[in-house]
Amino acid sequence: MKKSQSFLKRKNIEISLKRYGIDALGAMAQGLFCSLLIGTIIDTIGKQFGISFLQDTVANIAGKEYTVGGLASAMSGPAMATAIGFALECPPLVLFSMITVGFAANALGGAGGPLAVLFVAIIAAEFGKAVSKETKVDILVTPLVTIGVGMFFSWLIAPLLGKFAMWFGKVIMDATELQPLLMGSVVSALVGIALTLPISSAAICAAFGLTGLAGGAAVAGCCAQMVGFAVISFKENKWGGLVSQGIGTSMLQMGNIIKNPAIWIAPTLASVITGPIATCIFKLQMNGAPVSSGMGTCGLVGPIGVYTGWVNDVASGAKASITALDWIGLVLVCFVLPAVLSLAIHAVVKKLGLVKDGDMKLA
Repeated sequence: MKKSQSFLKRKNIEISLKRYGIDALGAMAQGLFCSLLIGTIIDTIGKQFGISFLQDTVANIAGKEYTVGGLASAMSGPAMATAIGFALECPPLVLFSMITVGFAANALGGAGGPLAVLFVAIIAAEFGKAVSKETKVDILVTPLVTIGVGMFFSWLIAPLLGKFAMWFGKVIMDATELQPLLMGSVVSALVGIALTLPISSAAICAAFGLTGLAGGAAVAGCCAQMVGFAVISFKENKWGGLVSQGIGTSMLQMGNIIKNPAIWIAPTLASVITGPIATCIFKLQMNGAPVSSGMGTCGLVGPIGVYTGWVNDVASGAKASITALDWIGLVLVCFVLPAVLSLAIHAVVKKLGLVKDGDMKLA
């Protein structure tokens, strides 16, 4: 037992919820952002502004045409796996081998590829780290083991994980369609909470392909957390805090939440309210990239994702046009209501003596 523990420590293999559920998951979201999401944004810009070189085919691979944005999106598997490998502190040969592992896991995982990549990349990375620099022919052994293990588990579990992810995501989306009031609140609150916790709400939404009304509820919940914390802590953190939380991340408040969980009441209750407003009143849907559902106002990715979905729906004929009501709903759900509701609720929380000035001061 001691030898095993010593070996794992020497190889920097840490089997823990933090390493896999926080570090790896968060890195996966960054990989998705730098591939699928950026590719989607590039395509949207090209279409909306009529930029020809962003709309033109730049590559034809196996009969499939790719634009600049399309090529970026196509690299989501390798980007996710490499990001996970970086988070797990893989040696260079293991890290570079993750490109192949990610491509295989994402391809075999189908629509649920992100979840498959998460599991397969972790397994392949740890096996690769275990054999790294253990032989005189490391240049051959480490890539062979990393890629071999990655390919095997991609074949073994990626299709099953992909199907499970899509099934679970569909259950959530179908339930939201059937019960938009209840599920709007539940999805909005849970995804919003995940956004503020040191885990990745974006990766969770991507893994389960959360789009449609459920995706709209998720956007509402994330915006409520980010905008909510930004405005209720303005007195302590001024404009810098407003920007860093409002278009950065509400995760900055985690240290303060641990000290006084009551500061979380206002943004969370705001998400409970804005979720069903999004699903029942404005029928706000996220039909862009699923990862956008869990981004909120971070870089304005959530609202941009909703807009991208509108553009795609209009192009496909699923939506006649983008209406004034669409824009009103988006602005109210993502910006105005989170601010107004959070301020009102927080005022009550402060009056009850649960929160005092300085509790949300950022270091």
